[in-house]
Amino acid sequence: MNKKLFRWSIQILILAGVLFAVSIFSLCVGSSGIPLKKIFWTIFEGRGSTEYSIIFDIRLPRIILGFAVGGSLSLAGVILQGLFRNPLVEPYTLGISGGAALGVCLNIVLGIYHTSILSLPVSGFAGAILVVLLVYFLTLKKGILKIQGLLLTGVMLSFISSSLIMFIMAVSQTEDLHGIIFWIMGSLEEPNMLLIKITVFLSVFGLFGTYLFCHDLNAFALGEEEASHLGVDTEKTKKALFILSSLLTGIAVSVAGVIGFVGLVIPHFVRMFIASDHRILIIASFLTGGAFLILCDTLARTVIAPIELPVGVITGIIGGMMFIYFLNKRK
Repeated sequence: MNKKLFRWSIQILILAGVLFAVSIFSLCVGSSGIPLKKIFWTIFEGRGSTEYSIIFDIRLPRIILGFAVGGSLSLAGVILQGLFRNPLVEPYTLGISGGAALGVCLNIVLGIYHTSILSLPVSGFAGAILVVLLVYFLTLKKGILKIQGLLLTGVMLSFISSSLIMFIMAVSQTEDLHGIIFWIMGSLEEPNMLLIKITVFLSVFGLFGTYLFCHDLNAFALGEEEASHLGVDTEKTKKALFILSSLLTGIAVSVAGVIGFVGLVIPHFVRMFIASDHRILIIASFLTGGAFLILCDTLARTVIAPIELPVGVITGIIGGMMFIYFLNKRK
């Protein structure tokens, strides 16, 4: 076996082990702690007990959703940073999160969320897709997708969305305002298991879809012109990757709210400590992003328990400190 492939396989197994360990830790801790031994007993023989309800109705769904959302945001970050050749680009740079947040704000203010438990994520996803379509068609000129145009258009639409959200918040009632603020700060508290399953399926599908472009992303790291010389159909690849990253971000944001820094910091972390080759970077970022968000959510619900912090607060603090550390280390 090739030495590099063997090393990558070991690293993937280690990351999978870390993900499993973080998940077990998250099952154990909370406002009602459950010892490790009792976790396994409860899973296999404790049906009907209080611990069983805590594990399967509260903690496990959050862990599964955290894995899917963290993995999706990390994948989107890997794609966009590779496509733009810019380490500061993250999933929210293109205004996707702003569109999703605007959709949810309108839903809350208009009272649509009373009609169905799925109305909030559907509104968020619709807002995200609307922004994606606007960015795409405003940037597309004669069948050519300009990379820098994508970035600038996305940033401008993000500013517009943020301004509209602030306007809505300024004229909203107090109860609506609280709901908007809490959603914007992010949360993994999702009661609908069907929605969680759909999110997991789409995130794993996105992982396989992204991996199909691993060689193309490696070529883009050399520049768009060099990638074309290496046989990459740059226009089709840019469009496919933009749509894929947008869908991954839209799915994550519509379910969990605006959770920052995951798509920015995790790809940096993996590049620095594992490899920048997209053949390993894609899988490693997916696993690391999932583990990171599960850990942050665990901290969010235990730091000042029984009060729960928005998970976006924790990812912002930890992610910001990690990013500053990475910048200083590169210097």
